[in-house]
Amino acid sequence: MLTGELRSKVDALWNAFWSGGIANPIEVIEQITYLLFLRRLDDLHTVEERKAQRLGKPIERRIYPEGSDERGRAYEDMRWSRFKNFEASEMFKVVGEHVFPFLRSLGGDGRTYSHHMKDARFTIPTPALLTKVVDLMDQVPMDDRDTKGDLYEYMLSKIASAGQNGQFRTPRHIIRLMVEMTAPTPKDTICDPASGTCGFLVAAGEYLRESHPEIFRDAKLREHFHHGMFHGYDFDNTMLRIGSMNMALHGVDNPDIRYKDSLGKEHAGDEEAYSLILANPPFAGSLDYENTAKDLLDTVKTKKTELLFLALFLRLLKPGGRAAVIVPDGVLFGSSKAHKELRKLIVDTHKLDAVVSLPSGVFKPYAGVSTAILFFTKTNSGGTDHVWFYDLRADGRSLDDKRTPLLADELLGVAPARPLTEAEHEKNNLPDALARWRQRDGAERKRARTEQSFCVPKADIQGNGFDLSINRYKSMVHGTVEHDKPAEIFKRLADLDAEIAKGMKALEGMLK
Repeated sequence: MLTGELRSKVDALWNAFWSGGIANPIEVIEQITYLLFLRRLDDLHTVEERKAQRLGKPIERRIYPEGSDERGRAYEDMRWSRFKNFEASEMFKVVGEHVFPFLRSLGGDGRTYSHHMKDARFTIPTPALLTKVVDLMDQVPMDDRDTKGDLYEYMLSKIASAGQNGQFRTPRHIIRLMVEMTAPTPKDTICDPASGTCGFLVAAGEYLRESHPEIFRDAKLREHFHHGMFHGYDFDNTMLRIGSMNMALHGVDNPDIRYKDSLGKEHAGDEEAYSLILANPPFAGSLDYENTAKDLLDTVKTKKTELLFLALFLRLLKPGGRAAVIVPDGVLFGSSKAHKELRKLIVDTHKLDAVVSLPSGVFKPYAGVSTAILFFTKTNSGGTDHVWFYDLRADGRSLDDKRTPLLADELLGVAPARPLTEAEHEKNNLPDALARWRQRDGAERKRARTEQSFCVPKADIQGNGFDLSINRYKSMVHGTVEHDKPAEIFKRLADLDAEIAKGMKALEGMLK
């Protein structure tokens, strides 16, 4: 948890960028990312130096070469620990003319972070602003994974509050709910094919650190965690840099974060490669139909990216692999042939586990779209028995553009400091959703459809044309009209029409 002092320094730094002429929040976080990476490089080089001194041998992995660059500046001066002490104008010159060209040259060492720095640009406009940024970064204890990770997350939250760029961030408490419900294991191979800032991958890594500390006592599991577990794709190079730095600051050495058009033709090598997919794919992105993978179009003939991403997830998952993905409500009840075929595929050919309906304000202030989370398992042989539905009405924050917390910090999220009262539950449904999910094969089967969660047999879903909207199956308290019996509804409406007609006829008779 960040201290109030550190938060206020970040706020002051952010304001300094804006007043210094950098108004784009993505550019702000990008410049901070470069500087954090430079500090990380210096720390890594220091570790190598100490190791060499202990062993009495030359440095094995030298990050900063000996000698000088082509402009005659010593590489030693390009280290964070050196240039941070320079006078402001000298620091500005060294960083702009020497450090950033050096940064761009690092792409060939094969590591994720270096690769994404190959087109790094230095855009901080003044020596005074650079000095201010470096001073703040230098105060952050980089050996404390929690602090530096929290710091970066807090900076990323600034993107969401900035408006049009907020689409890159899924609310962290919603991500955490999805991670807790899928419960990643030390042997999972996890992918987010629309990774953005890598929020899902970061949350999965933090969950594993908390729930499976044995990973770091087992050499094989530790190697998998740092080099084989996490995979993220995006086609925005800025997001790749930000996402890979987010992973680095949360203690993952070498995740697979790479440039890729997930719906393009080059996903063939990743088929059935992952055991867990966590994602919030684009809902209305532009689609290059000609470059879209033919096998995805064979699965679902559509130009809607949200449907193509679901088809992609089924391709990427291993048999037995599971997914938790956010979809717009239209996916649940859309009447087009593509919508129906995809829902039928998930229910009949694979195993649909759950549908969690989210409140429409979750993605405000930048989108008011109604969404849900789909949980499914790839089986290739069916397996859907009952589908668990949960009506998430409150996520702990106001559902207007301000998204103000409704409870104290310790009572927010999926794991509050104590059990919530009924009144507090009305403001934060997340702990209840997680608790009920864990009972989905037991007590949840007995719940009535008037409750906040309930199970629906597969046959009912098939009988309703594979409609997955919760209101289709929810029973209304008033009149107990069951939405899964449309014939009964129509009969009641017809009876009501007849009563109205009868009343109108009687009224006409009285007027005569």
